[in-house]
Amino acid sequence: MQQKTIIFILAAAALVSCWLWTGFSTSFSRDRVVLPYSPVLAYAGTYVITAKEFQAEFAASPYAARPDPLQARREFLESLINQKLILLDAQKNNLDKDPEFLRSIEHFWAQSLLNVAVGQKTAELHKSIHVREEDVRRIYDGMVKDGVTAKPFADVYPQIKYQAEKQAEAQRLNAWINTLRKGSSVSVNEGVLKALK
Repeated sequence: MQQKTIIFILAAAALVSCWLWTGFSTSFSRDRVVLPYSPVLAYAGTYVITAKEFQAEFAASPYAARPDPLQARREFLESLINQKLILLDAQKNNLDKDPEFLRSIEHFWAQSLLNVAVGQKTAELHKSIHVREEDVRRIYDGMVKDGVTAKPFADVYPQIKYQAEKQAEAQRLNAWINTLRKGSSVSVNEGVLKALK
């Protein structure tokens, strides 16, 4: 009898050790904690809202600019809880499996990724663009000749330089896209394209 009790205690200790080890993983439940530790601020159904998650979302919201910080946090938290409850209801009604919803998620993901990729490439290209003063002068002279401006060079210099940089940036971005196309297999079925109405 004593041997069974010892085995049971050892098994229970092993289970508790495993639970403690895996309990500090990346998944949430009311019984688990996520490392690095962030205190639980609120529960909304099965959702856990940590202080760290709340602070990050609050800082990015218009609520952060309100004059009464505590009241703003309370209102934002209520809004966040409501959102989580709506999400739970939507999941309960299987709206998260709806094909239209899945298409909208795919579209959102693609647009977000495109914005990040083009933004990073644009920033990278912008660093390498240097418009010379003689180029700005040449553009200005052409504008004066065509009657586009009669303002002094110094007055329009910043605007012309900015436009020239943007034009060079667009040209380099297009060249990058053409390089991507050349390095990939791209084909268009003209018959299908023409048949579309």
